[in-house]
Amino acid sequence: MLQNETAFREEAVLEAARRIATAARTAPKGRGVDLLEILVVDGPEKEALAARMEETGTRHDLPGFRRDSKNVAAAGAAVLIGTTTGPRGLKYCGLCGYPDCAALAAGPGGACAVAVSDLGIAVGSAVATAADLRVDNRIMYTAGMAAVEGGLFSAEVKIAYGIPLSISGK
Repeated sequence: MLQNETAFREEAVLEAARRIATAARTAPKGRGVDLLEILVVDGPEKEALAARMEETGTRHDLPGFRRDSKNVAAAGAAVLIGTTTGPRGLKYCGLCGYPDCAALAAGPGGACAVAVSDLGIAVGSAVATAADLRVDNRIMYTAGMAAVEGGLFSAEVKIAYGIPLSISGK
């Protein structure tokens, strides 16, 4: 059988996205509590994400959002990783700026440092896997913000990052 790589490139980027999502899921989590949401977008959903990024960049005069929207639009797929920001129930921590998790829960806002750390570790694991697979990728807070604002995640997810993936010649 003879196959031209262009015939299976789209499926290859989706298979890579699934493996990257798996790496994020299996990354270690604080206290063993996994509150991540992980999505893979392609096709019309990816185009809508890029459009939202472009619109946000225009509305707020943020050239970075507009630049990143073009990268998302050109990507074969994107992995989105988000987390809730509520306290994880530690008796002693205070890294969020509150004395303890109970104070964070009762306060007017804030984000659990453990939750944010879990997200960072998962994103790191995801892009390490992308690198192992030799799939072009970038970590974009802009794509994550657009995904949160666009309601792609559940309402509990407050922080997210996007990782557009591309398989193309250089």
